[in-house]
Amino acid sequence: MDLMMGINNGGDDYIQKPFSTDVLISKIHAVMRRSYDYGNIGNNIICCGEIYLDVEKGQLIYKDNKLDLTKNEIKILAVLMKNKGKIVPRNKLMITLWEDDEFVNDNALTVNINRIRNRFKEIGIEDFIKTKKGIGYIIQ
Repeated sequence: MDLMMGINNGGDDYIQKPFSTDVLISKIHAVMRRSYDYGNIGNNIICCGEIYLDVEKGQLIYKDNKLDLTKNEIKILAVLMKNKGKIVPRNKLMITLWEDDEFVNDNALTVNINRIRNRFKEIGIEDFIKTKKGIGYIIQ
């Protein structure tokens, strides 16, 4: 009866007592997936754990922190976050940033990645982007 009353009065879900913490967390993640599509909302919001990239607004959201990003930072993070768990080669990132990796100094990408890492440290994000030496970058 409580379940029917709760849902009829606008509830989205119901957890019966006593409840498991794992079940509660799973249900929270399910609500977040429905709310934020947990990956992409029309390619405007990309999510990796507690980190959300709002491509349209040019902001990164982590817990209660918002970080305004540059055009290059948005492009780099969008590619890396969409490919979470996969190594993204340096040349793919350079082509994404500058449409051509032929005339761009390889150091320019390194500088951009380091700038992102330093800005992330300011809001408490550590080791988000990992370097795979000689290959590229990965977010796990």
